[in-house]
Amino acid sequence: MSNDVNLSQIIFLDIETVPEKPKFADIDDEWQKLWQKKVDSLSKYYPEEVEQDNMYQRAGIYSEFGRIVCISLGVCYTQDGDTKLRIKSFSGDDECQLLTEFNAMLDEHFFKKYHYLCAHNGQEFDFPFICRRSILNGLPLPKGLQIMGNKPWENRHLIDTMRLWAFGDFKNFTSLELLAKSFGLPSPKDDISGADVYRVFYEENDLKRIVEYCQLDVQTLVNVYCSLMGKPPIPDEHVTFST
Repeated sequence: MSNDVNLSQIIFLDIETVPEKPKFADIDDEWQKLWQKKVDSLSKYYPEEVEQDNMYQRAGIYSEFGRIVCISLGVCYTQDGDTKLRIKSFSGDDECQLLTEFNAMLDEHFFKKYHYLCAHNGQEFDFPFICRRSILNGLPLPKGLQIMGNKPWENRHLIDTMRLWAFGDFKNFTSLELLAKSFGLPSPKDDISGADVYRVFYEENDLKRIVEYCQLDVQTLVNVYCSLMGKPPIPDEHVTFST
């Protein structure tokens, strides 16, 4: 990945996910058994959360048990000599509709105007999660995410800021928050964090707050990418948000 990629050719994105149902008791018996098998393999990592509903709150990060409630994306453009950032979100309780709209946007614009997709830990989470949930909703994969079975060199249009920072060290995991702090950028976690999304969605019924959090993650993602590429971050006054 070289630093000669034009920012205006990249779609920056982040997703927020929740478990399919609010509580473990809400899923049917067969799904409960399948989730329990998953929990058995996870419990050694989360011994303090063996209580079933606490563990089930983590189901949102697994595409078989979770669903997407927000996809936020950012695109950069030049106006009056300044680089500006526009951030838009696809969100809602209807995952199929959300993905249909997002995928249609990619099909319309990808490879025509945009040539890269960028996410933090996108290779391990955002990109495959969108693909899997699209298929599970009976939707064709959009342009740019038709990557099933691809070799790594066939996915050079997928940029992962975590992998850029790893410099080949695949044992390394650095959060977006930590990387932003390392570059002296504002934290995207001033209100909520990813661990709060379940509660805010199911208990507070506040999707708007989740969308705002997701959009701030995209703004941070863009500025982290700029810092990695030796470019100045985009100031707040040059960022616009819409839903």
